[in-house]
Amino acid sequence: MIELLLLSFVQGVAEFLPISSSSHLILISTYFNFENQSLSLDVSLHIGSFVAVIVYFYKDLINFYENKTLFLKILLSSIPVIVTGYILIKTGQIDKIRNLETIAWTTLIFGILLYISDKFKLQKSIKEDFSFKSAIFIGTLQILSLFPGVSRSGIAITAARFLDFKRTDAGKISFLISIPILGAVSAYGFLNIFLSEDKNFTQINLLAILLSFIFSFLTIKFFLKYISRFNLSIFVIYRILIGVLLLKLAYL
Repeated sequence: MIELLLLSFVQGVAEFLPISSSSHLILISTYFNFENQSLSLDVSLHIGSFVAVIVYFYKDLINFYENKTLFLKILLSSIPVIVTGYILIKTGQIDKIRNLETIAWTTLIFGILLYISDKFKLQKSIKEDFSFKSAIFIGTLQILSLFPGVSRSGIAITAARFLDFKRTDAGKISFLISIPILGAVSAYGFLNIFLSEDKNFTQINLLAILLSFIFSFLTIKFFLKYISRFNLSIFVIYRILIGVLLLKLAYL
């Protein structure tokens, strides 16, 4: 129970902050030698985050029905990472990039890119400036989030800031884009849970979904309030410090 609680907390918080949830799940599970951590549990934790986004942005989802163009842009931006992720999972390549060296370098490099992007202008909004071109640009860069340490929300916010979107709009774009991406992951995870005949496996994964949902919902709420008042420097500093530490652990 303690393992699930900690992993769910890490997923719920790190999924929507630009610090990478997958890398933190891998590192914490390795450090504490958790028995429950696996790709299937990782997927279940992401399901909880998916449900949290749906619940928090339900009004925007209703607007999707009224604004089919925005829905198409969000869907289009999610296709590259969904297709690439599916290929990596089916070929078994996804497990080969889940290592300390990869996490160390991506945490550091994309922390620096986050810093650079946050120096761009604060002038664009989703309502007025989220074009098909920007959707494709952000969606293509989302492929990089398949590497642990990059951060799905981090690369989406970075890409949006490079395009001069305001911080709150960049954050909102990253949340909305996560809906089809997390939805695809959730469909895969629910299928595994449904087909499993192991009751313990099912119970663990359902509990993980519930706990992750709670922490994810709270993180979305407070993160949007934070970036409406402050810049992203605290996350940049965190990533650089963690990246340097991991590099020392990986190569020394």
